[in-house]
Amino acid sequence: MYQAIPYSHRTYPPTSTGLSREARESEANDAANVGKMVSENAVIVFGRRGCCMCHVVRRLLQGLGVNPTVSEVDEKDEAAVTKELSRMIGLEEGHLDDGPVQFPAVFVGGRLFGGLERVMATHISGELVPILKQAGALWL
Repeated sequence: MYQAIPYSHRTYPPTSTGLSREARESEANDAANVGKMVSENAVIVFGRRGCCMCHVVRRLLQGLGVNPTVSEVDEKDEAAVTKELSRMIGLEEGHLDDGPVQFPAVFVGGRLFGGLERVMATHISGELVPILKQAGALWL
């Protein structure tokens, strides 16, 4: 007979980067690293920890052959990360009138691409794959 494993909120799944929990948290939580993360990855998805829409975006991109970097933001760090993302894309200077950055926020080629709705709309219209190829996220 099988015994159920008790749920513990202190257990963390292993990461693909092999970083410890502390290293992951310090990297993801440091708002100064947000710009570095965006510039170093062809596709990066910022979302709340456990967000189902972030999961949908990730699975769609993986289905197309892209391996996006996913940065899950804790509630306590959400304001700092949102502020840094807004500063990066020029919201504070008034260049964009879309309002504050909302999660999931998808960056392709170092620029804000949009959220779930934009990703789905461009996928349905057939424009997503060429955009991903141009950003260097797809090779074929």
